[in-house]
Amino acid sequence: MAASDASGCTIVGMCNPLLDISAVVPAEVLAKYGVKSGDAVLAEEKHMPVYSELVEKYKVDYIAGGAGQNSIRVAQWMLNKPNMTAYFGAVGADAYAAQMKAQASRDGVNVQYMEVADQPTGTCAVLVTADGERSLIANLAAANSFKASHLETAGPKAVIDAASIFYITGFFLTVSVDAIEIVGRHCVENKKTLCMNLSAPFLIQFFGDQMNAVIPYVDIMFGNETEAAAMGEKMGWGSDIPTIAKNLAALPKASGLKCRTVIITQGSTATCVCAEGGVTSYPVE
Repeated sequence: MAASDASGCTIVGMCNPLLDISAVVPAEVLAKYGVKSGDAVLAEEKHMPVYSELVEKYKVDYIAGGAGQNSIRVAQWMLNKPNMTAYFGAVGADAYAAQMKAQASRDGVNVQYMEVADQPTGTCAVLVTADGERSLIANLAAANSFKASHLETAGPKAVIDAASIFYITGFFLTVSVDAIEIVGRHCVENKKTLCMNLSAPFLIQFFGDQMNAVIPYVDIMFGNETEAAAMGEKMGWGSDIPTIAKNLAALPKASGLKCRTVIITQGSTATCVCAEGGVTSYPVE
């Protein structure tokens, strides 16, 4: 897609752009599709009817989503100046993509989607239960077709050169490790900061090789207590969150200029931060 002004770009996000189809539903809908409360899963054949069911039976909201795109939109709102953020991901050449681009652009994000002609834009069923808990079923569709070569085109290249902070979600590990490694090497070579999110337990359980390939480039790693527990189990670190954070921070790093910082949120419980080898808890108020 056409380039916008990249000169003021500070933060770049890369993930799977999905049009969120959000509705408040009874718990029976989660049970019907085999989804646990708070889950984030990739759609299988058994999940496909959920999208039409939401539209036909419930009041739905359509939101420009995907975890990474949501984070970038919030960062843009906080920075409060157009084009200080940019975002990469793959979409279809369809109305859903146009709707997402219009929403994110109105927010001030420099949208640099890669268009895929033979796939529809990805969607995410957001199942909100009465207690406010959200369960996500993501059908990546076009988002799964992102190619690292897109980063060499004019728009993305300009924002990569201008930005100093990069944020990539763990969900992108299922799409293009090559693209993550390109951004990671750029950060190492140019003394920039790469942030990543563990994103979901299934990524740690089933995409461990991909995660191990990119962790050396990560300067700041985010996660929640469930994801940290999955990492502790996978790596044999036990279940103590501060210990898991400390071990994750100590994994090998491509750049020796700064220690890795690990931030583990725990809902209403204190957030655990490991920085410079020390662990601190910050109460949630």
